Amino acid sequence: MNGMSSTNKGIARIVAVSTVAALTLGMAACTAGTTGEPASSSGPAVTIGQAPSQDVVDLYTDRDTAVAAAVAALPQFIEKALKQTGVPGAGVAVVSNGKVVFEEGYGVRDVTTKEPVDVKTVFQIASLSKPLSSSVAAKAITEDADLSWEDPVVKYLPDFALKDPYVTEHGKIADFFSHRTGIPTGGGDDLEDIGFDVDYIMARMNQIPLASFRDTYQYSNFGLTVGGQAVAASRGQTWAQTAHELLFEPLGMTSTTTVHDEYLAADDRAAMHARTGEGKYEQLFDRDADAEAPAGGVASTAGDIAKWMNMVLANGEVDGAEFIDPLVLAKTYSAHSITGGDAKNLTSRTSHYGFGTNVGATVTGRVNISHSGAFGWGTATNATMIPDLNLGIVVLTNGAPSGVPEAVVAEFVDLVQFGEETRPWLDLWPTVFADFADPAGDLVGEKPPTGAAAAGPAGDYVGTYTSPYFGKFVVTEENGTLTGALGPEGGYTFKIDPWNGDMLSFVPTGENALPGSLSSAVFVRKDGQITGVTLTYFNKFPGPGQEPHGLGVFTRAG
Repeated sequence: MNGMSSTNKGIARIVAVSTVAALTLGMAACTAGTTGEPASSSGPAVTIGQAPSQDVVDLYTDRDTAVAAAVAALPQFIEKALKQTGVPGAGVAVVSNGKVVFEEGYGVRDVTTKEPVDVKTVFQIASLSKPLSSSVAAKAITEDADLSWEDPVVKYLPDFALKDPYVTEHGKIADFFSHRTGIPTGGGDDLEDIGFDVDYIMARMNQIPLASFRDTYQYSNFGLTVGGQAVAASRGQTWAQTAHELLFEPLGMTSTTTVHDEYLAADDRAAMHARTGEGKYEQLFDRDADAEAPAGGVASTAGDIAKWMNMVLANGEVDGAEFIDPLVLAKTYSAHSITGGDAKNLTSRTSHYGFGTNVGATVTGRVNISHSGAFGWGTATNATMIPDLNLGIVVLTNGAPSGVPEAVVAEFVDLVQFGEETRPWLDLWPTVFADFADPAGDLVGEKPPTGAAAAGPAGDYVGTYTSPYFGKFVVTEENGTLTGALGPEGGYTFKIDPWNGDMLSFVPTGENALPGSLSSAVFVRKDGQITGVTLTYFNKFPGPGQEPHGLGVFTRAG
């Protein structure tokens, strides 16, 4: 880039001035005391770090007392959160100064059996898998001097390709773990929803239109999965083998797996619960996330996640010995992508993403490492660590996302820092997740238009249609009823109903199409013959304002 807009120049100047001012203030404060001591005896108390960027606002009391009081308040708040939202159960653990100081189960594993959650209950943790996977990759790099975050994935996956040859050639493991390849949010998720495995999905990612390379943040399950697969391929292993050998087994995470069948085989496991109404959860679905295992396929217990958090908070040490090179691990928790912030409001703080994790700061200025996980079919999780306090908390739940993990974590962090709640978190966070149970599709809430044209004879639509991305779409007819079939061996099926002429309707299902979804199947008729169809739900990514990508357009083959 040869130039800069006046707006960007202004922002750059403000950032530069703010940085200098912050450094100046920090250096002035350094003269007031030594490391770890308050900066002054008046005004807000500030503890001085080794550098100005490590200065933080003091806790309301000494650290150990603050943590103990927050831990003591946890049970009542967790029980209140479950009762208020209807989420069936939760597993919660807290680590402090290298020890597990809290580990409890609440509620039930399954609303039908009423079996209670305990400390051994295994939950699907969804996208909380991502920071675990970054630790797996960091351990692999620690063990292999020839492996690096900076390696292009094609070094280990020579047949893999994206739509842009330049990105294919230059996309690094680091790019895939930090969501900066340009793979759009939702890219590949649609193939997973209809049953395709990771090999099929990765082989077709070369058809997905990309956003700007290393210039935009596009949260991508299958982008991160590609990075994980490259790490596993460097070892000649599957991802499941790599994760178990490098992280789960050494840390004693005996209840943790990336294989869905192993989760199902666990005697003490939390069933998924979809949200079917205000405060209502039902056990309706089973979510097999094997295709995106590095990004969302882990199942674990709160206690196992606590073991991992203690390793991270110890800078990669386990039992006082180096387990992961601290410099390699530090890269996973450094800011690599900008994920949020309001350019029109310079009082808003910018948020960042590392390798598989969010990197931010608490109100008191402490680095905050966190990630949530969610499946619309019935799980929600969060783990948050504050290295400055050597403190971490994990909350696993078996209900579709309603903000419970985030509310519990926010309450706990508030209590540690201030001794009281700063916001009504249990009222705030559920509103953030209110639309997570919404149905999907262009016809949701609609009815066929008054005076709608009749559909053609059922036989007009019967046939095989093909898409380079989705493969075969087969329409069959029985007793005048049309059925569509997609996916491996046509296993993803749905009824096709009249709507308006050659625009028919169908109900998509899956992780991204919750109950109540409805979309159009727009058949193309030329010279009286049906020549193709667009399945609208499958023809665009779910992000607002995104243009249809054309992958859901099928041509009649027979």
